[in-house]
Amino acid sequence: MFRFNRQSNHSPINMSPLTLTGSFSLSSLGDTEAFGRRLGKLLFPNAVVAMIGGLGAGKTHLSRAIAEGLEVRNPMAVTSPTFVLIQEYPARLPIFHFDAYRLATTTDFLELGAYEYYTMGGVCLIEWADRVGDAMPTERLELVLTTTGEESRQINATASGEEYVRLLTDMIAIGTRNGL
Repeated sequence: MFRFNRQSNHSPINMSPLTLTGSFSLSSLGDTEAFGRRLGKLLFPNAVVAMIGGLGAGKTHLSRAIAEGLEVRNPMAVTSPTFVLIQEYPARLPIFHFDAYRLATTTDFLELGAYEYYTMGGVCLIEWADRVGDAMPTERLELVLTTTGEESRQINATASGEEYVRLLTDMIAIGTRNGL
């Protein structure tokens, strides 16, 4: 099931990026994995994926599936970076996997080198992104994960910026064809 809202803000006064929203209903763990793998295949250099959701919402599981789509060598090595804060994985594009859960301030996140990572040609996957919202780039893909059942999830996606709008448009088209 999808909801779209394409919003263009191109006035000279409001320079907000183009945005698109979509909602994905995933009924099983397999659906979540397929969503993540498809997303990983579509990601591009310097992409930022900001993930938001409560404990157990599936952020790390989704990160692992995205890494699979990015052709990470060992998907099982993709684990929650809660205690190390950031993990790097070699893949088609390098993956920089952050977890902001234990960070007290946005400054703590920035001291990890977030801005540098955003421009290193890889993909930044940021769990608990809402805890460091001020450090998120304006252009990004934001995924809000909500648990709707034992294995089912709702993902509300917001793409900000032209590249991300194209990516989300592709995800919506793929999801529509596959019944997600």
